[in-house]
Amino acid sequence: MATTTGFAWTPFFRALAAARERVLMLDYDGTLAPFRVDRDKARIYPELRPILSRLARSSKTRLIIISGRSLADLGRLLDLDPLPELWGSHGWERRTADGISGGPPLDAVTRDRLATALARVRAFAPPECCEVKPAGIALHWRGLAAGQVEVLRRRVEDAWGPLAEGAELLLQEFDGGLELRAAGRDKGSAVRDVLEETGAGAVVAYAGDDRTDEDAFAAIEGRGLSILARPTYRDTRADVWLRTPEELARFLSAWQVTDEQKGGLR
Repeated sequence: MATTTGFAWTPFFRALAAARERVLMLDYDGTLAPFRVDRDKARIYPELRPILSRLARSSKTRLIIISGRSLADLGRLLDLDPLPELWGSHGWERRTADGISGGPPLDAVTRDRLATALARVRAFAPPECCEVKPAGIALHWRGLAAGQVEVLRRRVEDAWGPLAEGAELLLQEFDGGLELRAAGRDKGSAVRDVLEETGAGAVVAYAGDDRTDEDAFAAIEGRGLSILARPTYRDTRADVWLRTPEELARFLSAWQVTDEQKGGLR
């Protein structure tokens, strides 16, 4: 069970100060930015932006954003210069810090089923509720009345459920909606790929808020610190819970300060 008080912060930041390799992985929505009904207005918390800007320019920390959003959305919303390394669409897209983008292609069956899913949901869902991504479709219901949500949930489950019965697609609920996406990749896959590129002595951390971040928490177990970052607690396999934005800002600030060799968490 995660906690805000039981973690040994001083040894963690001592290890960070001594580490030759540092990797900081962060989710976006709900972690770095508050949820918004209008998804295009989900901007980074003001408390976090200057810290992230400095970390993005750091030569000592590998800063990585891992999100369910597409790369196009992430780059526009982050508005950092330089942009850090980005993993979008639950690990199906990647943009390196050097600006090189890529990712595994979807097979024909998956593409066809996603096209069918999109046609089905567009027959009854408001256009503003549908988000089309390179490897999936998200139906958002944040801001709708409870009765509307229930009707929409039943209809989309009926429309998408049969398409998710095979091995190609995964139907998963997230905070504020349902997503049908290509199976085989998730935030945990992205974390495992990063860890394969990371030395054994590195200090690594991942912070996220949603159920989809549990895959990342599982992937980092035994290799680094997992942080549940959200205003309220929920059951999780993360090592520690930090409230957003205040406690997460303290953690990121302490990482940045340590990165600049001025000390750790106080």
